[in-house]
Amino acid sequence: MEPEGPTGGTAVRTYGDELAVVTVTYSPGETLAAFLDSIPAATTRPLRVVLADNGSVDGAPEAAAERPGVELLRIGENVGYGTAANRAVAGLGPEVGWVVVANPDLVFGPGSIDVLLEAARRHPRAGSLGPLIRDPEGHVYPSARRVPDLATGAGHAVLGRIWPQNPWSTTYRQESAAIEERPAGWLSGSCLLVRRSAFDSVDGFDPRYFMYFEDVDLGDRLGRAGWLNVYVPTAEVVHTGGVSTSKADVSARMLAEHHRSAYRYLADRHPGPVNAPLRAAVRAGLAVRSRVSSR
Repeated sequence: MEPEGPTGGTAVRTYGDELAVVTVTYSPGETLAAFLDSIPAATTRPLRVVLADNGSVDGAPEAAAERPGVELLRIGENVGYGTAANRAVAGLGPEVGWVVVANPDLVFGPGSIDVLLEAARRHPRAGSLGPLIRDPEGHVYPSARRVPDLATGAGHAVLGRIWPQNPWSTTYRQESAAIEERPAGWLSGSCLLVRRSAFDSVDGFDPRYFMYFEDVDLGDRLGRAGWLNVYVPTAEVVHTGGVSTSKADVSARMLAEHHRSAYRYLADRHPGPVNAPLRAAVRAGLAVRSRVSSR
């Protein structure tokens, strides 16, 4: 009989103890080689790597797939981050119970994957676990955040870029929280170790999010289902960020997607006619922010 979920409700599927790494590629360039080069030092365990490719044209995924243990899953079109990751995870065999979902412009620190796995054994209710993330200059990115309510979410979404230290963004990002192992509302999707049974129990990433907020949404739904999102800062990675979205035409689209996803997240959690004025205010504020940011 399959075990019950962490809240004693819906049964969850039992998987084996093997490990896989899934990354979504979209013309990742030279960063993909650095990503793959860093994996052997990140874990002592055997694993397979799946590249879910959203239509790259730079040849990087094809070159990477020539490496032993690296598989190329051709999606054929840009279906978005979450959908591509879901397809890659769904294609794994039942022996794989642990999946690292990570961006290809990331470098794993030595032992980082094993540290996340060790933390997962200490936290049997952990559905996702995330490392400390640094930028290339060594600054710590606030990757373990609280789930945004309407006030904090709207305040951060509208004012985050034009007034970075506003009280809503500061609360949301949890930048003053201690850098220690702890549960968080959600963890950055740039690098997540997910317990596959937990990931499946909430149907993975919501495919309605093309990009952005799919990790916020996943963390919230895992929490609602009784799982924990655990921040593990003793595991470290370096994230370059923005490699596939740096061109002007792509950046403009991604800005629009960010605002669309922010609205979807907040609107989903505040439905009904009574919240219609609030949703309208959020939509208007995001439209203003989009116009300001695009300049």
